[in-house]
This record gives sequence, C-alpha cells and structure tokens, in this order.
Amino acid sequence: MAKVELKQPIVDEISANIKDAQSVVLVDYRGLTVEQDTRLRKQLREEGITYKVYKNTMMNFAFKGTDCEALAPHLEGPSAIAISKTDATAPARILCKFAKEADKLEVKAGIIEGAVYDAAGIAEIAKIPSREELLSRLLGSMQSPVANLARVLNQIAEKGGADACEAAPAEEAAAEEPAAEAVPAEEAPAAE
Repeated sequence: MAKVELKQPIVDEISANIKDAQSVVLVDYRGLTVEQDTRLRKQLREEGITYKVYKNTMMNFAFKGTDCEALAPHLEGPSAIAISKTDATAPARILCKFAKEADKLEVKAGIIEGAVYDAAGIAEIAKIPSREELLSRLLGSMQSPVANLARVLNQIAEKGGADACEAAPAEEAAAEEPAAEAVPAEEAPAAE
C-alpha cells in the first residue's frame, strides 16, 4: 500500500470535520504539560468542540478548495486544530482563556463563520459571550420592565386600587388650598 493511500483517510477526516464548521482555530501546543493538555481537551470536549493534532501537510491537503485554505500560511511548527459546528465563538473563547493560564499555548489564527482572523482577531472574538449567556441577558432585559410593572400594579392593589390612588391626590390638593387662604391680614404683604 502506498503512503498516499495511508494518508488519504486522515485528509478525509479533516475535510469532513471542517466541512460544516462554524469555526476553526489553529493553535501551537508546544510546551503544554500532559496535565494541561488533558484539561484543555476536557474543556473543549464538554463544549462539543473537536480538538486534534494533525500533521501540517495533512491539514494543508484538507484545506485546499475550502474557506480554511486561508489558514495555510499559519501551518508552521506543531499545530492543533479546534473545530466547532455549533457555537462559532466557543473554540476562541476556551482556547484564549486557557492560554492565559498556560502561557505556552499560542493561538495562531482561525476562521469564524467564513471570516479569517489572526491571533489578535481571535482574542477579540473570544470576548464575545456564549450564545446561552447572550440569550439570558436578553431575557433578563426583557423581564426587567415587566417585573417593574408588576411591582407598581401590586403597590396600587395594596393601597386599595386605582380609585384610592386618584382620591389621594385630590384630598391632598384640597387640604393645601384652605391653608393658603387662611393667611392673616397682618402678615400679608402690603400693596403699594
């Protein structure tokens, strides 16, 4: 069996993984301890991200004719690839966060939803919260006005309803008017 025939399944595997990917991020993993690498792989696996180490030539063959072809110049030195088909920002977020703890991990470049980013761009993408966090923030901002309205309506109901609220300002205004008319003439300013 020729070498090319042995390598073709690996190229096909990479091609299948990147085919419908929302994001693909390349990293240099040199210097990571076994314990650090195990923790990183666990975090990525929990988020449904495929993380594998391939030879650069295999990735280069798989990238040809795809959006990932723009990553070819970054295939120098040892490279690992993180691929997500569900959450576009998850690989960048997890890898950049982990790179702060393990300074040996270096993000090279990536493609997020068809756009190519260098290491600095991936670091900016990593600041975007997850989809679930964004949805919870949206829900929280939508619930806040509703909760405030419910509190106001509850306070109105506790005071006896809308009739009691309207009667109270009228009673206060009536109580203030006689006090203003009852000013003694001695204290009233003299008209010239």
